[in-house]
Amino acid sequence: MDFYDLVIKRCSIRSFDRNRTIPEVVLNRILNAGRVAPSACNLQPWQFHVVRSPEILEQIYPCYQRDWIQSAPCLLIVSGERNNAWVRRQDNYNSIETDLTIVMDHLILAATWEGLGSCWIAAFDPGIIREALKLEPNVEIFAFTPLGYAAPDTLPAPKMRKALEEITTYY
Repeated sequence: MDFYDLVIKRCSIRSFDRNRTIPEVVLNRILNAGRVAPSACNLQPWQFHVVRSPEILEQIYPCYQRDWIQSAPCLLIVSGERNNAWVRRQDNYNSIETDLTIVMDHLILAATWEGLGSCWIAAFDPGIIREALKLEPNVEIFAFTPLGYAAPDTLPAPKMRKALEEITTYY
């Protein structure tokens, strides 16, 4: 599969095969794809939290209002510290969200490459995750994705995207 096929293939999966575990070597390749992601001034202000423990998963589930995440064998949570990110002097813009967006995209595309399903989730209660993982108050929980093999009966919904002409201006 070439890169363009990969970005077209990537879709949100909301039903996972709970009986199929992710091989350690596959998980490590995905995490490494995130590790090598670019960040402003190469500060890499991120942390990856891989949650597979049934006890901790049970503590995290209430942070999200949909039950389907419980079918995933793994949750991959991305966090960062704002004070570890680059700040533009002219207006104090902090790059934390940009850096964490890039790393999350690398992780999700790598998961797709490896044949795993994912679904970028930002609509959650970070306090529940913070408590379950015992994270310090200065650690910002940016996003997470359930990670696993799609359930056999899962069919991705067709992607509805605007035409290139609608979103592009040439000068």
